[in-house]
Amino acid sequence: MSDEGDETETETEEAEAEEAETEETAVEETLSEEEIEAELDAAEEELDDAETEADLDEVEAHLDEIEGHVEAADLPEPEDDDEESPREQFEDRLSDLRSDLEAARGPYAEDVVEDVTDAGTTVEETEWTDTGREELADVVDAFVTDVEEILDTSVGVTVSPEIDDLTSALEETAVVIGEAGLDPDDDAETIAELEDAAAELQTGVEDAEEWDDLETREQLQVQGFYDVLDHRKDYPPEWHALKVWEKRGRADMVLLGLDNFQSNFMEEHCLEALERMGHPDSLDAMKERAQRRDKPAIRTIGKIGDEDGLDAVLDYVDSDPGLAKPALKAVGEIGSEEATQDVADQLAADDASVRSQAARALGLIGDTRAIDPLTDLLEDDEADEVRASAAWALNQIGTERALEAVRPHADDRAYLVQAEAEKAVESGPETPA
Repeated sequence: MSDEGDETETETEEAEAEEAETEETAVEETLSEEEIEAELDAAEEELDDAETEADLDEVEAHLDEIEGHVEAADLPEPEDDDEESPREQFEDRLSDLRSDLEAARGPYAEDVVEDVTDAGTTVEETEWTDTGREELADVVDAFVTDVEEILDTSVGVTVSPEIDDLTSALEETAVVIGEAGLDPDDDAETIAELEDAAAELQTGVEDAEEWDDLETREQLQVQGFYDVLDHRKDYPPEWHALKVWEKRGRADMVLLGLDNFQSNFMEEHCLEALERMGHPDSLDAMKERAQRRDKPAIRTIGKIGDEDGLDAVLDYVDSDPGLAKPALKAVGEIGSEEATQDVADQLAADDASVRSQAARALGLIGDTRAIDPLTDLLEDDEADEVRASAAWALNQIGTERALEAVRPHADDRAYLVQAEAEKAVESGPETPA
């Protein structure tokens, strides 16, 4: 037992001695304010004298060491809160030296590759005019030639105004630069020349003519929007061209105008033209606009009458009256029985005009499941316009059961209901129930 106790006591003494030695070392490594200042001055001189990446690595290690001293130092705090403390001054100076250090590094071949890759991305993602693509071809060809001369090699690429060729040429040239094995110290001049060439490439790409650089009228001119004008009959000429394209059934050209015109006047006329045309080529564009609660787009979808547009308008039948009415009309014009229940639910809407439009939509859909709710509406609704719409809808459905629900109202208090009842009587029992 005694031997074990002596061992434990010895281990404790050794641990305490080691701890004391560590504290003594920490005290010795803690620098004063003046010593930290001297270390920063020394690091600054080292940075000025550094000639290689290895030299810069040593400076960076020294700065890391100084940062540790700053963190460990017992530095005074200023009495005035607005006054910068010694610690903050040291940290600011360290930050400045690190910035200078990074600026002193390189140049690196990797930076050149990154610049070329960025230029290639811009070429690929930007919409260029024909003139712009020609300009890009000249810029890229000049860059490839410069790289070949600087590296004394052949990149072996095809440069043409085609975007795929341009991006491929830049990708291949970037690979050649990356695989050249350039050393930031030994090949600094070569890398600097490549950097200059890459900078010229980026400037050339930025200066090439983009589609967005053109004014609206120039864009439309390039795309042939004005080709139909043999004279300028209307002002502005865009309006006359729009009328011609509508007459020719060219929804694509009307949509082109809609996408490019910056005036509310022309936008309104484009939408009106599309609604009158009801051309299926405009369906996708109108579905997209309908997502923004655009009423003209909703009306146009109805005019097109394609079931593919149903989902784009059906959600709005339960909206405020201003939006619900064109949506209900569009759903009716599309005529899908999938919408019968959603429309029938609006027969109970608070607004009479919505109930009326819902009834007419059911008539257009023609689903016989709507006969009973329409009959109830004809019998019970307080608004004559709603009852007239219900009678009209039943006549549209046209089965004997639907007509039978309308015929008894030949002497109704509302003239429009009487007129619908007379139509039902004239239809006779020809249509089977």
